Amino acid sequence: MGYVRAKKSLGQHFLKDLNIAKKIVASMEADGISKVLEIGPGMGVLTQYLLKEDRFETHVVEIDRESVSYLKENFPELSDRIIGEDFLKYDLSRLFSEPFAVIGNFPYNISSQIFFKVLENRDQIPEVVGMIQKEVAERMAAVPGNKTYGILSVLMQAFYNIEYLFTVSETVFDPPPKVKSAVIRMKRNTTDRLACDEKLFFRVVKSGFNQRRKTLRNSLKSVLGDYKLEDDIMALRPEQLSVNQFVYLTNKVEELIHTELRE
Repeated sequence: MGYVRAKKSLGQHFLKDLNIAKKIVASMEADGISKVLEIGPGMGVLTQYLLKEDRFETHVVEIDRESVSYLKENFPELSDRIIGEDFLKYDLSRLFSEPFAVIGNFPYNISSQIFFKVLENRDQIPEVVGMIQKEVAERMAAVPGNKTYGILSVLMQAFYNIEYLFTVSETVFDPPPKVKSAVIRMKRNTTDRLACDEKLFFRVVKSGFNQRRKTLRNSLKSVLGDYKLEDDIMALRPEQLSVNQFVYLTNKVEELIHTELRE
């Protein structure tokens, strides 16, 4: 079987530049990690270099049946480490009991969902190297005050240090996507748990950015209801807040709601 047809429904754009494939694999530091999971290997352009690495054992997860057949045929040494499943639905605790890194040329239509799944399993995933849409990469690595800073930036940076590594031209893919791509590296930071109610933190961040042009006084009405939080931070817009300021804000919101409920 010589070739896999790229399927639009799966957001497939196969990388054909081998130098970039090598560069992506070389970006994986894998400090003290013995297992790596590649998401969406397609025809194995990254896989072939991952398999040359002695530092870790490579496993792949691929939803496309045609790609699974291709990989089994062309990488027989990998055959018992190919998971023919949907990464987003797969229970990762079934796969590894120890920490593992994640790598891949992620399908653009589900890249944010992949990152949220990583976030759910953050205690097991110390590193991620991924090629994604340039715009999403910029958003994830953005600092407070930047217009691209948003929900994904805050939620991911709460638990990971994120580096924008390099930009990739659309011409190195088959078929070429309509946008440029970029490779990022995420390394787990030292935050085990946030110093606030994490579910409420997620709600506060999402509500804030749902109306990002408004100040927090207006955008947090969906969380606060009729309660009024008197604090200088409420005069700011969400993209002005660091992760720590969002933690502070979450605690203030929780305090206010509990006080009001007691009264």
